Formats: sequence, structure tokens, C-alpha cells
Amino acid sequence: QVQVVESGGGLVQAGASLRLSCAVSGRTFSSLAMGWFRQAPGKEREFVAAISRSGGSSEYADSVKGRFIISRDNNKNTVVLQMNSLKPEDTAVYYCAADPSAYYSGSDPKYYDYWGQGTQVTVSS
Repeated sequence: QVQVVESGGGLVQAGASLRLSCAVSGRTFSSLAMGWFRQAPGKEREFVAAISRSGGSSEYADSVKGRFIISRDNNKNTVVLQMNSLKPEDTAVYYCAADPSAYYSGSDPKYYDYWGQGTQVTVSS
């Protein structure tokens, strides 16, 4: 059974940084394409960033490009989302997701089989 657990959310002021971590167990981590998504109140879940199995390829939503960085450590079974220059519109529950069937899964949530419970990020103005 694959388990996905996010951590690192919190309440920060605009302009601050946060580092979200996602720990995965139950499967060889290097066999998983990973992604981060978020959902704000009253809105649909949206793509934030994705990274390939090796970490050699990544992709970002336009809204976070240049501010967020996704990375992974296949030795530690973790994927990290470094969020800089946070804005109030980044407020959302952030979800980590894993796909065991592709090298890279991109921005479509339907390709991800395993999801964490989410971690709340709140950015005050």
C-alpha cells in the first residue's frame, strides 16, 4: 500500500517562503512520477508542479513559475516544493500525488493514482 504524507504547511505573510515535503512509502520511490496540486476554497483542484522519476524533468503552472521549485531525493523517498515570494492567492490545501505507471505525468490529475491528505498553506496580505 502506497502512502503519501505531506508536511510543512502553515500561515505566513505575503513575500515569505515555505517548504513543503512529501514522504512516500510502500513503493520504490524512484519508480514514481510525482506532482503537487492545490485546492483553494470554492475552487477546483489545480496543478502546481510535477517532476519525473529521475528528477531530470519538471513542469510548473504559470502562476507559480519563477517562484516555486520542485525537487526530489530518491534516496530519502521525498519530494519537496520550495515556495518563495508567496502571495495571498497561493492560499490553498496543497496535495502531493504519485503515479507509478509513467516516467513523467505532468499536469493532469487523472494520471496520479496516490494522493496525500493535504497540507494547508495560508498566506496573509
